[in-house]
Amino acid sequence: MAKRNPPTTCKTVSELWVPECSGFLLGCLLAFALQTFFFLSPVSSATFVPTNSSFKGMIKLGEGIVNHPEDVSVDGNGVLYTATGDGWIKRMHPNGTWEDWQQVGSQSLLGITTTKENNVIIVCDSQQGLLKVSEEGVTVLVSQFNGSQLRFANDVIEASDGSLYFTVSSTKFTPAEYYLDLVSGEPHGVLLKYDPSTNQTSLVLDGLYFANGVALSEDERFLVVCESWKFRCLKHFLKVSGRTDREIFIDNLPGGPDNVNLARDGSFWISIIKMDPKGIQALQSCKESTQLLEAYPELIELLIRMGKQAAAAVVNVKADGRLNREISDPNATDISFVTSAQGHDNNLYLASINSDFIGKLPLRPL
Repeated sequence: MAKRNPPTTCKTVSELWVPECSGFLLGCLLAFALQTFFFLSPVSSATFVPTNSSFKGMIKLGEGIVNHPEDVSVDGNGVLYTATGDGWIKRMHPNGTWEDWQQVGSQSLLGITTTKENNVIIVCDSQQGLLKVSEEGVTVLVSQFNGSQLRFANDVIEASDGSLYFTVSSTKFTPAEYYLDLVSGEPHGVLLKYDPSTNQTSLVLDGLYFANGVALSEDERFLVVCESWKFRCLKHFLKVSGRTDREIFIDNLPGGPDNVNLARDGSFWISIIKMDPKGIQALQSCKESTQLLEAYPELIELLIRMGKQAAAAVVNVKADGRLNREISDPNATDISFVTSAQGHDNNLYLASINSDFIGKLPLRPL
């Protein structure tokens, strides 16, 4: 990877920790390092979760067939869909057989959702926008909004009327620049609505801190939207007048929320990115942090662990925002860095951009 010129306050990467750096930058880096290596987790209601279990007993589906799946969705017929890192939409039929269904021709596929139509799914492509995939092929539904190219479409959900609600994580930075969105400390994310009857896209929410997963409540009264950089999920009411456009659904999560999916009982499964909130605060308070990470973006791996050894965690949150359950694998023994969890028939299906399989975890009653 080509290196950019280093920031003027430091000579080379090997000198980042020596007195040639400005005192302020050195202090920022020291604070960042201390928080990173000691990893002080946020105070969370997870402390009081009645059940904290592991991924032991997880079955690996399609091992070696799927390539870095970011999301998973199961339709009403029990067909499991996933979008892979090599551009395929693959599906597993109820009898366990896998099918290379459609090739999208992109390596930037993220969130997916099944629809009320058989053999039709919607996919977020972080470069192309919002896509419809069917037996007929691939159609781009939304590639621009307000005259600007969609930079970072992330997740999508279909309402019963066919409307599509989808997140754009950042309107300023591309997926390759996600770390710059993080250190900026500013809300560049939006939630949009696509109306297929008019082919129009409208703004639902703006000012979101890295808008990630989105899900509808069981009665479709509200949406849950994940804000990864704020360790929280917001609630946006759709059918109740007289309320503000947003309120906190759950905060102080044990990491950044990634994807969120509705469970059969009306609760929500939320995958968790293990991050260090104190380290993030230290980095955001450093004026030179953007220069530093532009020159050496690999340093962000110290703050957000996404490699093969990254911890995996999923939480279940009741419809009223109470944390109900946590499933974790801090040492990535069974699976690492879970990016999506979808419940179906007393099983939890798990996607991870680090894996070459879909996890199937039998859910035991609380």
